[in-house]
Amino acid sequence: MKNLMQQLKQLDGKGYKAYKSLQGHYKYDRFSLYIDYVQGDPFASPSKIRIVVPPQQRSIKEEWIETSYRKVAAEDAIARTVGRAVAGGRLQVKGSGKSGAILFDTPGQEILERSAVQIDSASTTICISVGLPANGRRINGREAEKLFAQVIPSIMQKSIFTITDQEIERAVQLADQQEAIRVEMRDQGWVAFIANGASLPRESGVSNRPLKQAVPFQSPEENEVAISIPHRTEPITGMAIKKGITLIVGGGYHGKSTVLEAIERGVYSHTKGDGREFVLTDPDAVKIRAEDGRQITGVNISPFISNLPHKQDTQFFSTENASGSTSQAANVMEALEAGATTLLIDEDTSATNFMIRDHRMQQLVKQEQEPITPFIDKVKQMRDQLNISTILVMGGSGDYFAVADEVMMMDEYVPHNVTEKAKAIMEQYPMERNHANTGKFGVISDRRLKQSSLQTQKGKRAKTQAKGLTKILMGRTEISFGQTEQLTDASQTRMIAEIISYLDRTNGLEKAGSLAELLTTIERKIDHNGLASFTAFPNQHPGDIARPRKYEIAAVLNRIRTLKVSQLD
Repeated sequence: MKNLMQQLKQLDGKGYKAYKSLQGHYKYDRFSLYIDYVQGDPFASPSKIRIVVPPQQRSIKEEWIETSYRKVAAEDAIARTVGRAVAGGRLQVKGSGKSGAILFDTPGQEILERSAVQIDSASTTICISVGLPANGRRINGREAEKLFAQVIPSIMQKSIFTITDQEIERAVQLADQQEAIRVEMRDQGWVAFIANGASLPRESGVSNRPLKQAVPFQSPEENEVAISIPHRTEPITGMAIKKGITLIVGGGYHGKSTVLEAIERGVYSHTKGDGREFVLTDPDAVKIRAEDGRQITGVNISPFISNLPHKQDTQFFSTENASGSTSQAANVMEALEAGATTLLIDEDTSATNFMIRDHRMQQLVKQEQEPITPFIDKVKQMRDQLNISTILVMGGSGDYFAVADEVMMMDEYVPHNVTEKAKAIMEQYPMERNHANTGKFGVISDRRLKQSSLQTQKGKRAKTQAKGLTKILMGRTEISFGQTEQLTDASQTRMIAEIISYLDRTNGLEKAGSLAELLTTIERKIDHNGLASFTAFPNQHPGDIARPRKYEIAAVLNRIRTLKVSQLD
């Protein structure tokens, strides 16, 4: 550290690029500092540093890292304390551009595997980005000394050296409880669980925090289950949604979509106090919606759409500007191709003609004139032939009563099981519409992505860069995926950008088989080698990245405008 302070004194007033000489390893009293990357000027992306804390200064218990979910929970707990220390720092470093900026990948409501904090029995590593101080484009050595001698040690003191074993233990115990519920769900054949007392509504459309004074969730008696979980004397009770076709109905503003949104986020674990920490969903559940204007490349949508005018091929369908119904059909087929086992659908974000054709429309537009086989005629085939479950929010068509295994009605934010009432209504008012009896669901075709799809070159070098949550710039091409609703954190988007870069520089698509096999390979690499293994310099600061699911990786790859695929037999 003394050497670092001496260097900063000597660099004071020199041109900004002289900061490059700082790259290296410095020993502090309680931790080691690694300066891995130094920004080129004060307005560029901040420099990347790692703080490595030895076990003598912050011990890591073996039981915290004995399973992957426990390790992620412990890392998340530490990351939250670092995030709070960064946000609450009072020491200010001055200068031009991004001078003094301290950036840390603080977790949100979801608990994700991320690179910001990495623990093992040998050390704790914390990754931070810092703006090195400047006056104009010259080094401000005095402020840099303040940054490294006071600000960074202060953040460490208020986080990694302050967090107690009990705080980490509580996070690990919550992870144990969440995992126990997931195991019970698998054993019992449930696709979702919502605990009694859960707070489902969010603060606002732009805030993921829980709404204060929300109506606590209470399961209908018919769906209530009790689960024994560790670190708790009493079983946890709540609503279980079984495999099959579940309809969520009710009037407008009574909480239908709120329940579905909680279920779609239940593929991730949530932090204590979120209100949804005991809302858990089949990890292979995928939200499906219409997506006007999206690119579709070589997807077999024939189970839903066939006999198009001009004999357009729907077994290998491509378009640069999909309609609502065509995009929703493609979204279903792409999810199934990637391995989804539960589909989540809200009629509010669906194409009407994809979901239903009523009796009167069938009389006017005959079946041979209509290329779309609506979802209502396919949902039971998916259940019976493919073991695919569906949770569907529906407020406008009672015809779905005929295909539902269970019907839940939301009334002033309280769910009621109205399955028997819905069946009685169907008996009293039989369905008039003709069911499209196609027998088999159809073929889910596997595709292979061609290496030439990844056009990352921009000028003389390859560049793939995330822009917020819903965009990636790949070379000169913009990949936009704003309606991929289960992508929750910009760090997941940065990880997908790193995956694209990795596949480009390693010819990963050339070596892969089908898209499904590619996704499996990516997941195994993360499991065995970690998130950083996809970055260009895996032994340095890995960047602010978090683990995406394979379904969101597939969603981004499927929306590449330069995508080229071949269909496998």
